[in-house]
Amino acid sequence: MDAIDLGFWRHQGHLTVNGVFAAAEMDAVVRDIEQWGEAFLAELPEGQRAWYLDGGVKARAVLRKLDNPHAHRPVVQALARDPRLVGHVEALLGPGVSVYFSQIFFKPPEGGGPKPAHQDNFYFGPTDIEGVATAWIALDDATLENGCLYFGDGTNLGPVYPHFAPEGEPFNLQLPKAVLDRQPMTPAPVRKGGVSFHHGNTFHQSGPNHSTKWRRACALHYVRNDVEFASPALPYDNGLKLRIT
Repeated sequence: MDAIDLGFWRHQGHLTVNGVFAAAEMDAVVRDIEQWGEAFLAELPEGQRAWYLDGGVKARAVLRKLDNPHAHRPVVQALARDPRLVGHVEALLGPGVSVYFSQIFFKPPEGGGPKPAHQDNFYFGPTDIEGVATAWIALDDATLENGCLYFGDGTNLGPVYPHFAPEGEPFNLQLPKAVLDRQPMTPAPVRKGGVSFHHGNTFHQSGPNHSTKWRRACALHYVRNDVEFASPALPYDNGLKLRIT
């Protein structure tokens, strides 16, 4: 397993650590979230389909994401509490951390859509911008072809910029083109079972999935225990904050 490079983290705002989990452990998570996804999709109200379905897949209804698996799926809560992961998170944030919000991203083969560049701290509005770190766990290999993450190196050292939402997509908050034109984005492939960590201010996005393989991931948004989402851009359930250590 790769080690945490704190110097790289502080200067670049992201860090990839391969080999945190075994492939078989990721397969077990995938089996569980597939069952959850099927049940969720069967009951999904029409008014929420635009937010949860992947717009890049036209032939059938495929989920783009699921929210708060740490609160709904014991297998994901076990990941969130796993010492192999928590040790890395505490190396970045300091001792005493909680999961405040979490997501499953599906990005299906041959059509899974991109996610525009954004900053998590704009979405979350935390009381301390230095107290948020996302652990993005690769449930499949994340490659250039199937839509790995891209990061704006060093953007953790800059401000939280205003975001906008395209017409008809009020939840799809993203950085404006004028800001992104000044910031190159670096791809960050990660192997199945690896974790891509990023600071709450770091610009990040993902590309479309042009491959024949899935690119599923679990994002656990950790905070120091004293941090709250005080001025979020979207509603979050503070009651789902899960203390880990």
